[in-house]
Amino acid sequence: MQEVLEATKLDDVALVKDLKEKTDNLKQEIGKVIIGQEKIVENLLICLLSGGHCLLIGVPGLAKTLLVRTFADALRIAFKRIQFTPDLMPSDITGTEIIEEDQTTGRRAYRFVKGPVFANVVLADEINRTPPKTQAALLEAMQEYRVTAAGENHELPLPFFVLATQNPIEQEGTYPLPEAQLDRFMFSLNVDYPSKKEEIEIVKRNTSAFAPTVEPVLNGSEVIELQRLVRRVPVSEEMVEYAVALATATRPVTDTDEDMQAYMKKYVAWGAGPRASYYLILAAKARAILHGRYAVSEEDIREVTSQVLRHRIVPTFRAEADGIGTDGIVGRVMEGVAFGK
Repeated sequence: MQEVLEATKLDDVALVKDLKEKTDNLKQEIGKVIIGQEKIVENLLICLLSGGHCLLIGVPGLAKTLLVRTFADALRIAFKRIQFTPDLMPSDITGTEIIEEDQTTGRRAYRFVKGPVFANVVLADEINRTPPKTQAALLEAMQEYRVTAAGENHELPLPFFVLATQNPIEQEGTYPLPEAQLDRFMFSLNVDYPSKKEEIEIVKRNTSAFAPTVEPVLNGSEVIELQRLVRRVPVSEEMVEYAVALATATRPVTDTDEDMQAYMKKYVAWGAGPRASYYLILAAKARAILHGRYAVSEEDIREVTSQVLRHRIVPTFRAEADGIGTDGIVGRVMEGVAFGK
């Protein structure tokens, strides 16, 4: 463990300043179109810099799709949007093989036609409107960054970032995301209503002739370099132990205090797996460097805990009956797990 920590060093102050300047410019460009939602934009940046994927959950009309499109416009990389519907097929996402005839020789051969998943930023709009069979088309892409078709591997372009939107209130014609699919997302973000002041500004801007232009700030190679920089942010062994303690505390079988054990056994059927532990550290590294700091703090881990854990917890029927959701369970975990213990 010590060798790993020693290999993680960040000694280039200029690089950190450059990253903060670029990300501040990115936020400014997004702010030309999106009013408010600063926390959501920061979390999207954390996901991007960590090399993760993000699930946006919110009621209709909160500009989730516009936010993702604007985010992509501020990056000089390829963007594709996939509208998930009940009749969507896996090949509509990944691509398909077609028979192509050579006009000179008359010979026929199969050629793979790439689907919309072959982009740097992929918007999976209303991902829960398609059956699990089609949702599963993203599993390999999100984890291995490739698509397998007819026994052939097709590498996806890097950086690769999936942003999915989901409507939490409409259940008719929707399909719950399988736990394996949810676990592929680094963050699950709840998009809330704007404040009254923000909504007034939204109405003014959208009923005028004003048409903002978003200028690209980062290209693909710069994003990859920033992702490498994030992984070089140092983290102490105490911070790693704290992140692991938060993740393991969500499991019904845990070595925490008796009160926490009783609570988890009562309200949690399945807790977060090891992927949550290292996502907590990666996200904390990205947050630290976004704020111009050169090492991970306890605050960084706590600030990303809800986003990382909430969609990895399966509550029991008792929890639903008592009105306790996953955010409530995460809150109990954060209260019960103290740093340094």
